[in-house]
Amino acid sequence: MAYEWELREQGPADAAHTVLLLPGGMCSAGSFAELMAEPALAGMRLVAATLPAQAGAPPPDDYSVENYARLTSELTQRLGADIVVGFSMGAVVAVEMVVSGAFTGPVVLLGVSLSTKDEPAFFRALIRLGSVLGSLPASLLKKGAASMVKRIPASPERHAELREDFRRNVPRDVQQSLREYLQWLRRGDGRADRLCEAGVPAWIVHAEKGDGGLTDEERRTLEACPHAHLVTIPDHVFFLPNEVPEPIAAVVLEAAATTAPSPSGL
Repeated sequence: MAYEWELREQGPADAAHTVLLLPGGMCSAGSFAELMAEPALAGMRLVAATLPAQAGAPPPDDYSVENYARLTSELTQRLGADIVVGFSMGAVVAVEMVVSGAFTGPVVLLGVSLSTKDEPAFFRALIRLGSVLGSLPASLLKKGAASMVKRIPASPERHAELREDFRRNVPRDVQQSLREYLQWLRRGDGRADRLCEAGVPAWIVHAEKGDGGLTDEERRTLEACPHAHLVTIPDHVFFLPNEVPEPIAAVVLEAAATTAPSPSGL
């Protein structure tokens, strides 16, 4: 049975490009509202999809990143999406789609991690504690993330909406997906090389501080890769699509310029 996705869509159905937006862990499709509202993207068909088991979405049969990538690749084909934009966990799913050969269009990877060293040690330790404490670590992460929503330049109503997304998460489901996410990161030796070898145009976007980063080796590999473009957003930013949607929109337009129109736009 096909997975039933929770989608949020806007833009002309016959747009030249269809962009699939994959949110971060514990976030819903609605978390891309700020980016989807950017005037520069008005001519594109934008489809945001809540990842399985995140923000209360139905859980999958298999929580592995590889399965998330398979499910998302099927969605990409159904939508006719020719560009994928992922944030955090969504970016990880996009990477797996690319390195597995399931998606060959341009990808924009926001705040992506490619190995365990790219994530803070306390975050990794908290996930590992789930084997002893059950879903308690996921509950703590959910509350911590919700408290950071206030940094987003938005109305109180929007802050409440985003916090509600985090509250909808089921700790048991989040814990399983985070455990699989950490396992994927542990298998990350050489993933920057694999991303380059895939030959897919990729924009890797990080803030100067706040949203993780890359190891020096990963950065050198990607800087030398003819298909990769490293973008640094100034200052301290955590929720990239929400806090700095304008420069992210500019990167999406740059990615779109590298590919022919999607079938829906022909």
